[in-house]
Amino acid sequence: MSQKVYVAGVGMIPFAKPGQSGTYIEMGAQAIRLALQDAGLDYDKVQQAYAGYVYGDSTSGQSALYEVGLSGIPVINVNNNCGTGSTALYLARQAVESGAVDCALAYGFEQMQPGALKDHWTDRPTTYGMGMDVSRRIFPEGENMPNALRLFGGAGKEHMDKYGTKVETFAAIRAKASRHAANNPLALFRKVVTTEDVMNDQVIWPGVMTRLMACPPTCGGAAAIIVSERFAKKHGLRTDVSILAQALVTDKVEAFDPPSLISIVGVGMTRQAATEVYEKAGVGPEDIRVCELHDCFAHNELLTYEGLGFCPEGGAEKFVLDGDNTYGGHVVINPSGGLLSKGHPLGATGLAQCYELTHQLRGTADKRQVEGLQHALQHNLGLGGAGIVTLFGRG
Repeated sequence: MSQKVYVAGVGMIPFAKPGQSGTYIEMGAQAIRLALQDAGLDYDKVQQAYAGYVYGDSTSGQSALYEVGLSGIPVINVNNNCGTGSTALYLARQAVESGAVDCALAYGFEQMQPGALKDHWTDRPTTYGMGMDVSRRIFPEGENMPNALRLFGGAGKEHMDKYGTKVETFAAIRAKASRHAANNPLALFRKVVTTEDVMNDQVIWPGVMTRLMACPPTCGGAAAIIVSERFAKKHGLRTDVSILAQALVTDKVEAFDPPSLISIVGVGMTRQAATEVYEKAGVGPEDIRVCELHDCFAHNELLTYEGLGFCPEGGAEKFVLDGDNTYGGHVVINPSGGLLSKGHPLGATGLAQCYELTHQLRGTADKRQVEGLQHALQHNLGLGGAGIVTLFGRG
């Protein structure tokens, strides 16, 4: 019999540029301590831990956790590309919901290097080979581009070609992110930029993308304490934020056939995971008023509006132009500033999203607060692939 699951505590450190942060050990340990402090819980009560990171050697999770304490608990290291943090959260939730444990820790960190993402194991096949093969057939001229730019930028261009979406719409999404991040003291970029500023920034793909439309390499850490109802009652922990439904999915055949760049960057995974979550919780996209989603590029944010059902297929540009993605509109997207402005330390990203939505549901998001919330939706994506959608609720 499944147990009700609560987010008892969350922690997050300010995100920073590569070279301006502590080590992954320091960042991970600090985030864990903040989550324990927020929960009002001693570390020796934690029964399992799930550590998320992408760029690090095996058992890096133990290295960070050992700074907090040596209690002998199981530590599972998780690597699911950019969806790593939410995958750690998924496993912690699953362990508690199933009754395997009553208190689990999910944490993530990343000590990133400057510049575009790159392969670190060059003596063997790259991951997501099926997707890269499709991209070569569709867009052979992109062979020398960084992979993420080629895939997500290409998907945005496909949307432009298919639906007439303008590059200025992607710029407007980035400008919106900056306005939200201005109220987030933990965000990497807090400077407000306009649509015109984004359009006038360095061009990295003529007619498709400027530099500001891509998220920056970022270092950081975040953590969450996940507990059962009986554990929360026994230890006097808060029960104001629960995980109502969660889905983790991988690609299906239609991601690769027929060939489409929009498909291979995970829109199908997003749609499948969102559908599963909505059905399990008995809600629909019309019930969602706040969402933290995976805006690694402004282009992916636009595609995700459609994948999550906030607007019809081909309707994302109108959704943006009508102001339905910000305060006063249908759903406030990325009140934290998102990956574009808050930053994207891969292993920490999903747990930073959890941090933001937990505070939104508690009513403690300060100037970022979205009023009258009952639900909060989280979307995190890793190519290769992992699509994770989580629905949080009040109490």
